[in-house]
Amino acid sequence: MPVTRHPPVVTTLEPSNHPYLSGPWTPCHEEVDVDELEVIEGEIPADIDGIYLRNTENPVHQPLGRHHPFDGDAMIHQVSISGGKASYRNRFVRTQCFAAEQIAGGALWGGLMDPPALSKRPGFGAHGSLKDTGSTDIIVHAGTALATLYQCGEAWMLDPVTLDNLGKAPWGPLDGVSAHPKVDEETGELMFFNYSKHPPFMHYGVVDRAGKLVHYTPIPLPGPRLPHDMAITKNWSILNDMPLFWDADLLKRDIHAARIHEGVPTRFALIPRHGQAEDIRWFEAAPTYVLHWTNAWEDGDEVVLEGYYQDKPMPDPIEEAGEYSHMMAYVDEHSFLPRLHRWRFNLETGATVEERLSDSIVEFGMINPDYLMRKSRYVWSTTTRPGWFLFNGYVRHDTLTGDEQVYQLPDDIYASESPMVPKSGANSEDVGYLVTFLINENAGTSELAILDASDIASGPICRAALPHKISSGVHSTWVEHSQLRSDAEFRRDLLAAA
Repeated sequence: MPVTRHPPVVTTLEPSNHPYLSGPWTPCHEEVDVDELEVIEGEIPADIDGIYLRNTENPVHQPLGRHHPFDGDAMIHQVSISGGKASYRNRFVRTQCFAAEQIAGGALWGGLMDPPALSKRPGFGAHGSLKDTGSTDIIVHAGTALATLYQCGEAWMLDPVTLDNLGKAPWGPLDGVSAHPKVDEETGELMFFNYSKHPPFMHYGVVDRAGKLVHYTPIPLPGPRLPHDMAITKNWSILNDMPLFWDADLLKRDIHAARIHEGVPTRFALIPRHGQAEDIRWFEAAPTYVLHWTNAWEDGDEVVLEGYYQDKPMPDPIEEAGEYSHMMAYVDEHSFLPRLHRWRFNLETGATVEERLSDSIVEFGMINPDYLMRKSRYVWSTTTRPGWFLFNGYVRHDTLTGDEQVYQLPDDIYASESPMVPKSGANSEDVGYLVTFLINENAGTSELAILDASDIASGPICRAALPHKISSGVHSTWVEHSQLRSDAEFRRDLLAAA
């Protein structure tokens, strides 16, 4: 497996036993290319033809204060699969903050757990003091990969094939872009939101297939909020206002401490895709917090939304974690207890009906992308190691029958968020593959792994060795090579017509 290694980045990070700077969270700092990965088990299916991208957290410099796992610098890991073969490459996302710290030779910003005064320069996003790492989400829109930060930084563009950094998205508004924009491949539109500490506290926008901001409108809220995700249907975008948000009194002292506000319901804002604030339909539901939605669609007079309802959005500290007791609880799914849930919003009556779909503690789910904005039956969720933010298995939910199929990874092997890749011409929604990266702490290695989406309990059908051990992280995406070719053809036609 010949490996091309690129010049090293400047790093001042010291070895650490911090739970999110060691083990499967040990940062990866080298950037490499491998033309063909060595298959170590099974065969790569010949009918897979696309690119898997995963965003990971990799702090380069010694933290100024207390380190949180979501403070790390973004590194995108990419596998391109075609004709039964796979290539690999990885690159840091070179945000303005990353570049500034490379020049300075050390950290310039504090992290999520630090007081804003610790940062040596003004920050970005909803906090206003954080480094814009772009290390949360990764999607592909109009042939370009976009790395985004959940605290609303600037969207950072990369070529999904080469991983060349292309700078910040020119359409990004002043208040930034939150993680989890959504793309409608049929229209080529990207829908996004942001949030801040100043009125109106949220905005919503639409970017067309040509990369132009064509719609941007305020979403007035009662005060600063902490939304994390959004959903879309053919005609609606769904935003939220949930009762877990910063304590107003502490915020006046520049302390960013989130708490549940008793007596405050969950609210959903349904806005027409190109609608204005006055067009919003507000719906109330039981108080909770939701990190991620899996799908939404229209069903007659109703809009249906599915995601992970948290039974305990303000978890108890994990006392055995010592000084990390609060941090570990807020990133431990077994503490905040997310479960697959369905909301139905009746556009005629204004009523909301809720339904629990599973009792399993799961999150970070994927659906068959061909069913985005359509009624879907199957969800592939991840399970986590208790006490940690580490994926250790999968659950395949059949939301029609309630049946669940489980695959548990061996001890000390951890997975990545895993897109469902449908088979071409499949006659069932669940026919396809899950594509993932595995971190093997027993062997100190990482692998590409592929599972049969309809039979995950059997485990990987093939594995291929990566050239180094990667760090854990958050989100991933899949894009078909055919979609990239279509986007490239659209750009050529657009340039020819200009």
